[in-house]
This record gives sequence, C-alpha cells and structure tokens, in this order.
Amino acid sequence: MSGEQDTLKPIGEADHAVRHRSGLKGEFAFALALLPTLTVLLVFAFVEVLSSQRLLFASLASSAFLIYLDPRHKANTVRTLLFAQVGAALLGFATHAALGAGYLSGGVAMILVIVLMILLDAMHPPAVSTALSFAFRAGPESNLLLFSLAVGVTVTLVLLQRAALWLLNRIERRR
Repeated sequence: MSGEQDTLKPIGEADHAVRHRSGLKGEFAFALALLPTLTVLLVFAFVEVLSSQRLLFASLASSAFLIYLDPRHKANTVRTLLFAQVGAALLGFATHAALGAGYLSGGVAMILVIVLMILLDAMHPPAVSTALSFAFRAGPESNLLLFSLAVGVTVTLVLLQRAALWLLNRIERRR
C-alpha cells in the first residue's frame, strides 16, 4: 500500500523528494544536463556570426545529447566524435564537389561515411546527418572550418562531462 501512497503524491513533492535524496549527486546531474544545451547554444552563436547555413550544425545537437545521455559510451569518445564528424563533413563536401547537390551526392556521402566509421571503429550516428548536410548544402559556402570549430566545442563538452564525472566519483568515494 505504501507504493500506492508514493504514486499519489503531487508531482512537485515527488520531484523535491527525489532531488533531496540525491543531494549533491542530483545537483551534479542537473548541472551535467545543462552542458549539452549550453554547448549547442554556443555552436549556434558561432553559426549566426559566421554563416547562414544553420542546418549544417544540426547533427551536433544530436551529438551533444548522446554525450549527455551516456558519456562513457564508445560512440561518445573524443576520438570517435572527431573521426566520425570531421570525416563526415569532409566526405559530404567531397561528394558535393564531385557530384553536385542532390540525392546521388547525399546517398554516396552516407554510404562512404558509414564505411569510414566501420573501418575506423568510430561509430557516431549523428555523423551520417553531417555528411548529408554537406552533400545537400545550398549556396557557395562550404563552412568546413566553421564546422570544425563547432566540433571542437562539442569535444570540449565531452571533456567537461568527463571531468564532472571524475569529480562526482571522487566526492562519492569520500563519503
């Protein structure tokens, strides 16, 4: 019966109880949730200042979410993120240069990126979107340098996430 009573609590009380019980760990988790959001907003600020092709950077929002969701997963390592995202941008750019914008360019870029990720053992699903964005891009701007800077910001997110987890583990061990 006590289980039913817990479910009947108003939502605000249940949320407060969970946050209170989790203490410092809960506060760190909340702070970690802010990192992907802040990273994506910083990337958007770069884009607004330097370019008008916002969709080129949409896949980095997915990367930021994946990093927050499971920061220790192999798909979210700095190595994987760099190889997959930068490789995808380069391959998408190359297929656009060779085949022009269109479905053929997008399809070839997608296949090449998947093969590249398999060969390098660097599977990061949002990179497929990156390849498509560069293969389908509109206008004369390539934005490879800008995209690389945005990937650097996302790598910073990975490093901040790892540092926060390390700190949280140290605090938990001291208790």
